[in-house]
Amino acid sequence: MADTQTVETKPDELPDGQSGKQPKSVRVVLLALMITMMLAMLDNMIVGTAMPTIVGELGGLEHLSWVVTAYTLATAAATPVWGKLGDMFGRKTTFMTSIVIFLIGSALSGMAQNMGQLIGFRAVQGLGAGGLMVGVMAIIGDLIPPRERGKYQGMMAGVMAIAMIGGPLVGGTITDNWGWRWAFYINLPLGVVALGLISAVLHLPKKRAKAGIDYLGVVLLTVGITSIVLVTTWGGSEYAWTSARIMELIGIGVAALIGFVFWQTRAAEPVVPLHIFRSRNFTLMSVIGFITGFVMFGATLFLPLYQQSVQGASATNSGLLLLPMLGAMLVTSMVAGRVTTNTGKYKVFPVVGSVLMIVGLYLLSTMDTGTSRFTSGVFMAIVGLGMGCLMQITMLVAQNSVEMKDMGVASSSTTLFRTLGSSFGVAIMGALFNNRVQHVMAERAGSLGSKITEKSAQLDAASLAKLPAAAREAYQHAVSAGTHSAFLLGAVVAVVSLVAAVFVKEVALRGAGPKPEDGSAEGAAVQAPVVEAV
Repeated sequence: MADTQTVETKPDELPDGQSGKQPKSVRVVLLALMITMMLAMLDNMIVGTAMPTIVGELGGLEHLSWVVTAYTLATAAATPVWGKLGDMFGRKTTFMTSIVIFLIGSALSGMAQNMGQLIGFRAVQGLGAGGLMVGVMAIIGDLIPPRERGKYQGMMAGVMAIAMIGGPLVGGTITDNWGWRWAFYINLPLGVVALGLISAVLHLPKKRAKAGIDYLGVVLLTVGITSIVLVTTWGGSEYAWTSARIMELIGIGVAALIGFVFWQTRAAEPVVPLHIFRSRNFTLMSVIGFITGFVMFGATLFLPLYQQSVQGASATNSGLLLLPMLGAMLVTSMVAGRVTTNTGKYKVFPVVGSVLMIVGLYLLSTMDTGTSRFTSGVFMAIVGLGMGCLMQITMLVAQNSVEMKDMGVASSSTTLFRTLGSSFGVAIMGALFNNRVQHVMAERAGSLGSKITEKSAQLDAASLAKLPAAAREAYQHAVSAGTHSAFLLGAVVAVVSLVAAVFVKEVALRGAGPKPEDGSAEGAAVQAPVVEAV
C-alpha cells in the first residue's frame, strides 16, 4: 500500500487543493457513504412491507410492534454515543465498527427462529444503525469544506427519495420472490461493498483520547432517550396518555435528562459537550431539525393513508404516492446546495423553507373527500419544496457552527433532534388523527362506526373493502377530518421553525474565504479540514 502523509487544506480549498474538482479517492468514499446512507434509510421500509409475512411464519402478533420499536430505541440511544466515539477515537474505525454491528444484526435477524429472537437481533441492528447516518455526515464534514458541501446535498436528498419511494416496492418484491429473510440479508452485500471501499480509500488521522468514555453520561442519556421514545410510541396506543405507565416513563425520562445535563458540566469527556449549544446557529438548527422531523414523518405517515382510504389509490405502490413531495424536495435540495456553494449564503433557505412548509401543510389540511389527486399532489409538492430547503441546510450550518473536534457530536446531536422530532410528530399527530376519526365515525355511523374504529383508526385496504357502503363513506369523511386536524397541527408547529430561521445569523462558511474582522468563533474557520493524501 502506498505511503500516506498528512496534509492540511486551506480554508478556501477542496481536499485536493483544487477549487472545482474532488480527487478520485474522495469521490469513491462518497459513493461508499451514499451506499451506507441507503442501508440506514431503506431498512425499516423494506422490513415494514415484510412484516405480515414474518408474523405469518414466526407468530407472536402481540409483539409485532417491538420489531420496529426495538430498532428505533437502539438507534436513537446509540446515535449520540457513536458521534462522540468518532471524535474521541477516529472517524474511520468508529464508522466501520458501526457498519459491522449493523451487518451482524442483519444476518442474525434473517436467521431468527421466533419473534423474541427477531426483536433482540433488531436491537443489535439498531445499535449499529445509530452510527451509520452520523458517520456519513461527520466524514463528509471532515473531507469537504462547508461551502463546497452544498454541491452534495442533492446526492443525499436523492438517496433519501429513492429509499422512501423504492423501499416498499423492494420490500414487496423481495418478500414475494425470495422470502422475508432476504429483507435482512440484502443488507450484507451492500454493506460489504461499502466496507471494502471505505477501508481502501478513506484515510483520516487516527486519534486516541486521553480521557475515558463517560459511562455515566451514556447511561443517563440512554435512559432519557429510551423513555421519551417509549412515551411517544406507547402513548395513546398501548397505554392511555394519562396512564400510570406513561406517567412513570415521563418521570424517569425527565429525571434522567436533567441528571445528564448536570453531569455533562462535570464530566472529563462529556458525551454531548454543552458548549456547542452556546452557538446560536447550532441551537437554532437543532430546533429546525426537530420541527422538520416532526412534520416530515407525520406527512409520510398520513398522506398515503389519505390517498388509499379517500382517493382509492393502490397500497401496492404506496411509495410512489409520495413522489410529488419527494421529487420537489430533491430538486430544491440540489438548487439550495448549488446556490450555497456559489454564493456562500444560506439564511434565505431556512426562512423560505419554513414559509413553504407552513403554506403546504395548511393546504393539505384543506383536503376533503372531493379533493383530486392532482390537487393533493400540488399541495404535497409545496411541502416538499419547503423540506428541500431545510433537510441538508440544517446539518451544514450545524457543522459549520462548531470546531472540527466536535464534528461528530454536532452531527449526532442534529440527527438525534430530527429523530426525536419524528417520534413526537408521529405520536402527537397520530393521537389527534385517531381521536378525530373515532369521533366522526361515531357521529356519522353510530355504534357501528365506534365498533369499526374501536381497535384502530387506521384500516387497511382489505378491512375497508369489507365495510358496508354507508360505513365506508363515513370512514372516508372521518379520515379527511383526521388528516385536516393532523396537518393543521403540523402547520402551527412549523411556525416555530420560521421563528427560529429568522434569528439565524449569516456566518461565513468555512472554505468560503477569510474569517470576519470581528474574529468571532462562529465566523472563523476554526480549523481547516484535515485529510490524508493517498
